[in-house]
Amino acid sequence: MTERKPPGVSFETWADKQIREAERRGDFTSLPGAGKPLPGMDEPYDELWWVRRKMQREGLSGLPASLVLRRQAEDAMAEVGAARTEAQVRRIVEIVNDKLREAMRRPLEGPPLGRGLYDVEQVVAEWRAARAEAGALAAASAEEAGSSAEASAEAGAGAGTPERGAETGRKSGFVRLFRRSRSG
Repeated sequence: MTERKPPGVSFETWADKQIREAERRGDFTSLPGAGKPLPGMDEPYDELWWVRRKMQREGLSGLPASLVLRRQAEDAMAEVGAARTEAQVRRIVEIVNDKLREAMRRPLEGPPLGRGLYDVEQVVAEWRAARAEAGALAAASAEEAGSSAEASAEAGAGAGTPERGAETGRKSGFVRLFRRSRSG
């Protein structure tokens, strides 16, 4: 417990003495966050900063329940994009639809939900199409990488000559065509 300031001693002198004694005792060593910047120092001043941090720590939201559910539905559709199996997609959509059904039975606080149930089959079809498109893009980029590797190998085959050793890809092909046209 900190002692009271004795009468007749200036506050600054007394406070400095308290700090020096605490430093000597080692009260300031090993404090959590030592050497780290203070959180929120680069943010503009907010009078309710402590309320916002408390709400964040407690997992509370300042949004009405209907808007929270909308956000959860949007987040779930983002999870669908990252799902690995069709069963995971169906499970995610069913969970969201269950929450939406409950909100339709007993309306939530806040603005109208403005959202119906997701069609599971449509979401699965979109998921399949996105996976097929991603697979086609991956195959095309792999094919492109293979053809550029062949061109690099072809360009490196003539590395003994100074003109070709530094050149690769399209430029070396251009040099070969240019030489052919000049010699023939």
